[in-house]
Amino acid sequence: MIGGTVLADKGQKKGVVLNALDTVERVGNRLPDPAVIFLILTGLVILLSALCGFLGLSVTYDFLDRTNGEITEKTVEAVSLLAPDSIRYMVTAVVSNFTGFFALGTVFTIMIGVGVADGTGFMSALLRRVAASTPKPLATAVVVFLGIMSNIASSTGYVVLVPLGAVLFMAFGRHPAAGLAAAFAGVSGGWSANLLIGTNDPMFAGMSTQAARMIDPVYTVLPVCNWYFMVASTVLITVLGTLVTDRLVEPRLGPWVPEETGNVEDIGENEKRGMAWAGITALVYGVFIAVLAVPSGGLLRDPVTHSFLNSPFMDSIIFFMMLLFLLPGLAYGIGAGTVKNSRDAVALMNHSISGLAGFMVLIFFASQFTACFNYSNLGTIISVKGAGFLQSVGFTGLPLVICFIVLTAGINIFIAVDSAKWAIMAPVFVPMFMRLGLSPELTQAAYRIGDSSTNIIAPLMPFFVLTVAFFQKYDKEAGIGSVISTMLPYSGAFLLGWIAMFSVWYMSGLPLGPGSPLFYGL
Repeated sequence: MIGGTVLADKGQKKGVVLNALDTVERVGNRLPDPAVIFLILTGLVILLSALCGFLGLSVTYDFLDRTNGEITEKTVEAVSLLAPDSIRYMVTAVVSNFTGFFALGTVFTIMIGVGVADGTGFMSALLRRVAASTPKPLATAVVVFLGIMSNIASSTGYVVLVPLGAVLFMAFGRHPAAGLAAAFAGVSGGWSANLLIGTNDPMFAGMSTQAARMIDPVYTVLPVCNWYFMVASTVLITVLGTLVTDRLVEPRLGPWVPEETGNVEDIGENEKRGMAWAGITALVYGVFIAVLAVPSGGLLRDPVTHSFLNSPFMDSIIFFMMLLFLLPGLAYGIGAGTVKNSRDAVALMNHSISGLAGFMVLIFFASQFTACFNYSNLGTIISVKGAGFLQSVGFTGLPLVICFIVLTAGINIFIAVDSAKWAIMAPVFVPMFMRLGLSPELTQAAYRIGDSSTNIIAPLMPFFVLTVAFFQKYDKEAGIGSVISTMLPYSGAFLLGWIAMFSVWYMSGLPLGPGSPLFYGL
């Protein structure tokens, strides 16, 4: 019971859907850690490359030479990783594979700024300030929107906003479980939507770049490659999340009979002073960057062509995004008294980077898998053969991309770590889709749609258990099945809505982000 309302009928026999989800949970829990999965995959690549090398497997395809713009015919043969030269490569390139992995430096850079903004309390205070000043009619939309925006700072939304959503709904006499659901839908279901570039964008772009260079050695996927689509997705997920909460989820929960009252506490005087300092700092920083980047002859424009898309500003976008979080975060900390000296600021940076320990371990093994996969030429062979097969059966374009989105959504149920999935899928699908004329940016956007849509019903998603615990605060008997049954309408609505919007975007030919076309021309 939640204040006299049954969230899920535990006494009834489980339906087919919940039984299936129980099976997914059991199977998923038996999977090894993602780092171990990459170790296993590397071993499989070694064995498969030896077999393909023994069989003399090769492909011939048209290759665009970027140095002279000419298309030439190129033949690639499978390379056995058990050959003497290959073994020497594998043991000597371990360190360079890791340190040269494209996503490593970009993620570390932006996390310095995000870590300070989060550690000083700036992100939490901003979320609470907006929630406390929310009018009742806009409560649902604001909770979903804040959830989407909070994923800039990684786990902040799960820890701060999800329980805050319940308190906000209680303050308006509404069902706290509906507030939890709306916030969780925004944070997790809206993981690939935002108005700003966050910590995930450079990570995905780095992995996409590594995969794209199997076909085009100089291709670079920018961290802002999906930005336009992300902004539109923010509006879409906010609207869909609001409609699902108000018209499906909350009516299903029934009337709320409060057993406790809730209040959203506004920020204190120190926090208000910190917010004022942060706002002034952000404004000054924004004006300063605009002066350097907006005028055609600006210092951060290309010195020859005066281009904005191909400019020092766009090449350094991660650094400038890091400063956008770092400077207001420091200003807030000084104003609110949470940062008293330089040691405090550096300690927050250290804490932020220490939180990436698991990511570093994962990237170490993922980088070895990617390097071995590329060296063996298996990725090129699979992409050329796969693209040829899809072309021969006429399965290309939008139908293919939609099937890829659905495939990703299904895989996400079993492997809920987004970086781990993309590190496995990118080396196969990015070059294959490039051979079919689809850009790496498009493939990445399609992947992120599928990945985000089923986050909220994936029991193996790292913060899913935390969300269950939040539900149990209002219903001691609530379990995984209760939460999944509550979140299923969001998952379905997000997946279908995103596919519909993506289809319109695809047919209109709009770019996904700055300098990021839908299609790739060989």
